[in-house]
Amino acid sequence: MIADFLRRFWVCLALTVPVVFISPMFQHAVGYSFDFPGRNWVSFLLATIIFIYGGKPFLAGLWDELRRRSPGMMTLIGVAISVAYFYSTAVVFGLVEGMDFYWELATLIVIMLLGHWLEMRSVAGASKALEMIVKMLPAEAHMYHGEMLHDMRVDELKIGDRVLVKPGEKIPVDGTVTEGESYVDESMLTGESVPVQKSSGSKIIAGSINSEGSLKAIVDKTGKESYLNKVIALVEEAQNAKSQTQLLANRAARWLTFLSIGVGAGTLAVWLAKGQSLAFALERMVTVMVTACPHALGVAIPLVVAISTAMSAKRGLLIRNRTAFENARKITAMVFDKTGTLTEGKFGVSRVEPLDDVLSADELLALTAALEQHSEHPIAKGIVRAANDKKLGLLQVSNFTSITGKGIQGEVSGKTISVVSPGFLKEKNLTLPPDSEGNEAETVVFILENEKLKGFIALADRVRPDAKAAVEDLKKQGIKVFLATGDNERVGKAVAEALGLDGYFAGVLPHQKVEIIKNLQAKGEFVAMTGDGVNDAPALAQADVGIAVGSGTDIAAETADIILTDSRPSDVTQLVNFGKATYRKMVQNLIWATGYNVFAIPLAAGVLYPAFTLSPALGAVLMSLSTVIVAINAQSLKKHLRK
Repeated sequence: MIADFLRRFWVCLALTVPVVFISPMFQHAVGYSFDFPGRNWVSFLLATIIFIYGGKPFLAGLWDELRRRSPGMMTLIGVAISVAYFYSTAVVFGLVEGMDFYWELATLIVIMLLGHWLEMRSVAGASKALEMIVKMLPAEAHMYHGEMLHDMRVDELKIGDRVLVKPGEKIPVDGTVTEGESYVDESMLTGESVPVQKSSGSKIIAGSINSEGSLKAIVDKTGKESYLNKVIALVEEAQNAKSQTQLLANRAARWLTFLSIGVGAGTLAVWLAKGQSLAFALERMVTVMVTACPHALGVAIPLVVAISTAMSAKRGLLIRNRTAFENARKITAMVFDKTGTLTEGKFGVSRVEPLDDVLSADELLALTAALEQHSEHPIAKGIVRAANDKKLGLLQVSNFTSITGKGIQGEVSGKTISVVSPGFLKEKNLTLPPDSEGNEAETVVFILENEKLKGFIALADRVRPDAKAAVEDLKKQGIKVFLATGDNERVGKAVAEALGLDGYFAGVLPHQKVEIIKNLQAKGEFVAMTGDGVNDAPALAQADVGIAVGSGTDIAAETADIILTDSRPSDVTQLVNFGKATYRKMVQNLIWATGYNVFAIPLAAGVLYPAFTLSPALGAVLMSLSTVIVAINAQSLKKHLRK
């Protein structure tokens, strides 16, 4: 459809150039003369092609708007080009006296095709969220027939079937583990930042990612009852129910349509009642209709949108829904997901605490990383990453082994080194260091040398560096800031207190996030939701403005109205500021685009006749001047957004 508008634009532009050049009205306005035999018929032929080919989308839109009893921009354009074409054709065929308006017709269609193409290109791309959620599920599962394994399509599995999930694979079904132990990454589904340990009796969710262990499980749910399919239903429901704000330009076009048709019809009736000729009355009516042609209105908003979209993209804001972007100025409540949004979504070392003077902090980190480099656990990856960042050399490890559910062990330089959980220390009746439980958002591992406690390392899903400043900026603008996380109460509270949020909701599932958004909306709040996971998709769809963090899932991005490509919370405040600036520029342009009608339409109608009558040529000049002013004003948005 976008390509079709562009193709129609180029074809009509090529035909418009000769139509304008040979138009008597344009020649009179510019001050030159050019004529030849059959000029009227050439104009008629070219204008007819432009009217039928270029005007088709607008005429179809006019019919659609009238059928829905909701006249807007398409009605205004359709009426204007129809009046200009049929009146001009009547002039050419000698049915009425006057000058043709073919050049007005041609330029209006060309400008409108360009404006609509700019607008459509800036907001291109229908949401593929539902399709992408489905793609999260593997197509096949390893199913047991007796003790034999066979690969079977996931949609053919039934409740009670037994399946095997190998290390590194996506889990194909909602089920219960019957055998095996592993850690499963559910962060994109539930928001739980810490990989969840699974063993016999544990529940698993389709679409989550298995870690290093194998799991045997029995199928609990299939089809619409599965977790992901329920998420799909929530997204679909929210998208269907989400109200569509009528675009600013369309509201202006609606009133201008009523104005131009009303004044045009009134002009015809008044002049006929005063005894003027039909030709005079028709010329006045057509001049009113053409003067009201929305050349400037057609580019007023698309130009601003095209510029703000391009400038926003340079700042890391990808706008998928223009209406939501306009509405960013109205946000009164901002709900953030935690994992991957306010936080980095991965474990980072927050503290390294040796418990004696033998090992320094760097030596303890390097010793731990030497063991952890053999593990695929996210905690292990965080420790190794911290050691690599410090360029610490990692020692050789021998006799590496995993202590099921408790940690890892190996020999380094002839010493037995263990990296274990707090539960392991309690089993060995070792006292936990008092400051190892100080931060509720941290996960702590302990390092033993020959079963003697040598220190501990604390890790956390670190808060993004600019998160606190972003929250403070939003609150300064009177926006309430909340946290909605699938993580536990302890972690949710710690992050909310650290950032000074107005409130938090912990341990929430996708449908509960939707309810949080709905409850805030019911209280009169204009709600924005910022998230990155599959579990955020329904809430992103429900919110008045859905904002996805670019480092998250494609599903969240496809559901959202706006995407933060750099994943910075501070970009949310930039979005609000950009939205306000863009809306102001839109309003200014609409004032310029419609303002000249305030005096031009009455003059075109002949209120000062016979002292002064606005000629069609002068009306065209005013219209063109308005269009130029709108274009210059739209360009000034670049300067504002660079600040």
